[in-house]
Amino acid sequence: MEIKLERIEDNDMVYIYEWFKDIEFLKFYDYMPPIPQSADEVNKTFGDYKKNEESDVFAIKLFDRNLIIGIAGFDDIVNENKVATLFIGIGNKYVRGRGYGKEALKLLLEYGFNKLGFHRIQLNVLEFNTAAISLYEKAGFKREGTYREFVLRDDKRYDLLLYGLLKSEWK
Repeated sequence: MEIKLERIEDNDMVYIYEWFKDIEFLKFYDYMPPIPQSADEVNKTFGDYKKNEESDVFAIKLFDRNLIIGIAGFDDIVNENKVATLFIGIGNKYVRGRGYGKEALKLLLEYGFNKLGFHRIQLNVLEFNTAAISLYEKAGFKREGTYREFVLRDDKRYDLLLYGLLKSEWK
């Protein structure tokens, strides 16, 4: 294991601010338009994560250097139903493609199913994010639906794919 998930610290935010200004990161991270955000906007988002009980968000850090390379967690947690929406974003472009997303996914699934007691974990992914789709499918996520032509990127329409994984299906 080369990474760990830890609570986001104040000194991590300088990196997160950079990622949320990076259009290439934002294009794959979310279905919202990839518009650079100010530090105040990012602080509001992450402040909301800390305050509400529907989110549980972590820094993805390299073990050897304690350097934040991304963010991951759960949003839209519905404790009564034991379900949540998972997200992962590797913000440090120099470490993408090295398997850290796969490690983060494994840690999140263990945490979500075993520690938080989720019955179901779901996610949304853009159809052009083929690396993420491959990762999620290898982890056992099932494609459950499509929001057709949901996202506009560079004057082209793309589908938003919906995936889910039940604890009983988890490997």
